[in-house]
Amino acid sequence: MNNRKILPLLFTVVTLSLPSAAQSPVNPLRDSLAKAADALAYHPDSIDLRLRKASWNVQLEQWEYALAEYNTILGQDARNVAALFYRAFVNERLHKYNFARADYETLLQIVPGNFEVRLGLALLNQKDRHFTEALDGINRLVTAHPDSAIAWAARAGIEDEQGMLVPAEYDYSEAIRRDPRNADYLLSRADIRIRLKEFGKARQDLDAITRLGTPKPALREWYDRCK
Repeated sequence: MNNRKILPLLFTVVTLSLPSAAQSPVNPLRDSLAKAADALAYHPDSIDLRLRKASWNVQLEQWEYALAEYNTILGQDARNVAALFYRAFVNERLHKYNFARADYETLLQIVPGNFEVRLGLALLNQKDRHFTEALDGINRLVTAHPDSAIAWAARAGIEDEQGMLVPAEYDYSEAIRRDPRNADYLLSRADIRIRLKEFGKARQDLDAITRLGTPKPALREWYDRCK
């Protein structure tokens, strides 16, 4: 999956826990951010308000502002799980990998075995080229959560980026078995199958994506690679 991204798996996990306005247009997000900032002016010691403001910063990709809020929160409460998790994520987006790793490792001391934290650390290690640690971490995650499509897909993405195409194809198949309507997994497996020269199987994946609602012309590039 050299030209595909695995980090959005973590971004999906993160945004699922943010306020529902994450799917709204930008202006409502900015309005919500402004309201949170106004409320903080009257309640500067409120951790809940700072977490809410930081969540809007994250959704608007205002990473430095979000980081400042999480730093403030953790200055008040060094073991705040939400702030540690989101600060790790924000530090990763800012390419501050060592800081992100430190937050994930602190979290694992507070909430051992947490799925999101272990996933975040494995993906961070892959991005930071700590390949052995990335595979070790994601292997443990799959073992602990064998029913999770996300865990299988994350391992497939890591294997793909490390050039392990056959294991990656198998793991995407396991992810699809658990989440058969996930077009991203199907496209990632099709990409791997094309590189393995399994063109018939790749076309089957592309056909499955069209049945899920993607117009066939949108996949023309992929179909052309199967010839």
